[in-house]
Amino acid sequence: MTGALLHAEGLAKIFEGRRRLFGPVPQVHAVADVTITLDRGAALGVVGESGCGKSTLARLLLRLIPLSAGQIIFDGQDITGLNENAMRPLRRRMQLIHQNPSAALDPRLTAEAAVAEPLRVQRIASGRVLRDRVAALLAEVGLPPAFLHRFPHELSGGQKQRVCIARALALEPDLLVLDEPTSALDVSVQAQILEVLEALRKRRGLAYLFISHNLAVVRQSCDRVAVMYLGRIVEEGTAAEVLGQPRHPYTRALLASVPRLDARGAAPAAPGEPPNPAAPPPGCAFHPRCPLAIDACREALPPTTDLGDGHLVRCLRIGFS
Repeated sequence: MTGALLHAEGLAKIFEGRRRLFGPVPQVHAVADVTITLDRGAALGVVGESGCGKSTLARLLLRLIPLSAGQIIFDGQDITGLNENAMRPLRRRMQLIHQNPSAALDPRLTAEAAVAEPLRVQRIASGRVLRDRVAALLAEVGLPPAFLHRFPHELSGGQKQRVCIARALALEPDLLVLDEPTSALDVSVQAQILEVLEALRKRRGLAYLFISHNLAVVRQSCDRVAVMYLGRIVEEGTAAEVLGQPRHPYTRALLASVPRLDARGAAPAAPGEPPNPAAPPPGCAFHPRCPLAIDACREALPPTTDLGDGHLVRCLRIGFS
C-alpha cells in the first residue's frame, strides 16, 4: 500500500497558563508550524528531548486535544473541524499505545476483558464470537490462552504491553501512534516488543507514528525520522540519512548524547538546557546552545531547506561544522 494516510499542515498548539493580576496571560507554544506526512504501511519516528512537543503532536494528530492552528487530513478527509460524534467512526482507524502499560490497563479487568472492551463499545462482537476474537488477538501478540483470565498485577511489564497492543489492534486500525512504547521495559523485553510491532506492521499494513527518545529504537523501527526542538521540526528525512548523516547541529548534538564505548571524533552534546517554551528565544530556538550560531540565527526563523530525496533541514548553517 502506498500514498499518504495522514498529512498535517502547519499544526500549532498553544497552552495558556494561569491568569495573573498584572500582565498578559503566559502562553506555552508546545507545537509550532509542524507539517508531516505519513504514508500507508510506513513508520515515522519523532525524536527530541523531553518537553520538545512530541507527545502533544501525537495527541493533536489523533484529535485528542484541540488545535490552535493547522489542518489534518486523514485518508483524504479533512478531520480538522470534526466534532466528537463525527470523529467516532474514525477512532476505530487510529489507535494510541501508551508509554506505561501498567497505567493504561484497568486493574479490575482481566486481559480478556481489556481487549474485549473496545469491541463491546463499538458493538462489533459479542458472546462466543467476541471471546474467539479476543483469544486470536492475544495469540497474535504472543500471549497463549492461559493469559486470558489474568489481571494486570499477574502480568509482567512486557506482557501488559502485549495486552495493550492487542487492545489497540481489536478495531483493525490503519494507524498506530506509539508514545514511547518500550521505555518502561527492560532492554531484552524491548527487543521482543519491537519484533512484535514490526511483524504486525508488515502483516497488517499498519502505519506507525513512533514517539521515542531512544535513537537506537527509532533507527531499527522507522523508515523516516523527524527531529523536534521546542515544538518545531528541525530536520526530517530517512532514518539512514538523519541518524547516519545529520545536517542540523541539534540532531548532531542529540546523537552525541547517546552513550558509547568509543566517543572519539563525535560531535559534542549540546550545552545547557532547552529554553523556556513560554518565553522562546527569537530567531532559531536552538541558537543559545548552538556552536555554529551567528547573528542571523538570532534574528529570524531559518527557512526549511530540501537537500534532496525529502531530507529537510531548518538551519542557516547547513554545510558548516
